[in-house]
Amino acid sequence: METILLEYGWVLLILIVLEGLLAADNAVVMAVMVKHLPPLQQKKALFYGLIGAFVLRFAALFLITFLVKWWWIQAIGAIYLLFVSGKHLYDMKKHQTGSSDSVKQKKASGFWATVVKVEMADLAFAIDSMLAAVALAVTLPHMGDFSIGGINAGQFAVMFLGGIIGLIIMRFAAQWFVSLLQKYPSFETAAFMIVGWVGVKLGVMTLAHPQVGFLDEDFPHSIAWKVIFWVVLLLILAGGYILSVNHKTKSLNEPEK
Repeated sequence: METILLEYGWVLLILIVLEGLLAADNAVVMAVMVKHLPPLQQKKALFYGLIGAFVLRFAALFLITFLVKWWWIQAIGAIYLLFVSGKHLYDMKKHQTGSSDSVKQKKASGFWATVVKVEMADLAFAIDSMLAAVALAVTLPHMGDFSIGGINAGQFAVMFLGGIIGLIIMRFAAQWFVSLLQKYPSFETAAFMIVGWVGVKLGVMTLAHPQVGFLDEDFPHSIAWKVIFWVVLLLILAGGYILSVNHKTKSLNEPEK
């Protein structure tokens, strides 16, 4: 029993780290989507987004044995994030050429419309999170004689705890990203590039789904792909931050000329 508990503890620790990384993806998307709202509505939208993330992850945990068969859910999530990213970058380029109508319209987006967009992204992330959790939890020995949602109760408990801790990490990460976007507005472009890159990740998982078979089923979980994903994401993050700091410094120095 001590050996089993030690194994459970080790897998839970790994799952917490993994869920934390996945929560960072979700947090960036949430922060970008609520940025245009007033500060009070930002907090409310993030709160509703976190509640939705909890409900959807909990539902996905019960339904994961059925959701894994529906590759098109992740496909829709990938297309949605790529669309959000591409539209923003297109609107920004259009704005730089002299048209500001699209930017003004974007800033006027309604509160509930923003909440719906956040929840749509949460659905894709919930499935992504639970798939990763299942991949780790199923390696554990069974504990107890009953199952929950088609998963052994002990394995289910580990997945549930990992998901809850991931949501706590997401809460603080989302607020940090919102503060970063407020402090460095020009960082928004890099943030939307990250949203698009996360969409690419969901696309890779879709293409590797057994029913699609375009990529090897194990590729999304391979070390090579994980290294590529996080290196590119960190490069976008670092590059966007450096350019934003330089842009803000330049803006502050311009009046002194």
